[in-house]
Amino acid sequence: MATTTTAVPDLMTTAELAAHIRKTPHAVRQMRHRGIGPRGTRVGRDTLYARDVVMAWLAAREQADPLAQRATA
Repeated sequence: MATTTTAVPDLMTTAELAAHIRKTPHAVRQMRHRGIGPRGTRVGRDTLYARDVVMAWLAAREQADPLAQRATA
């Protein structure tokens, strides 16, 4: 009997994401509403964020930040 395993992404709630980036949950919701936050998925009333998507979003923000670029040069 063969079993297939699908990887379940590590998901974060809005509150967990807010704590991770040191913002309020309201600020995270505003970033999502404005289109400048990480991509999330609505599940019922909740918005869930895949941890790898959040990390990629943070890396992209760092790459776009000129001050961060000067600090690493």
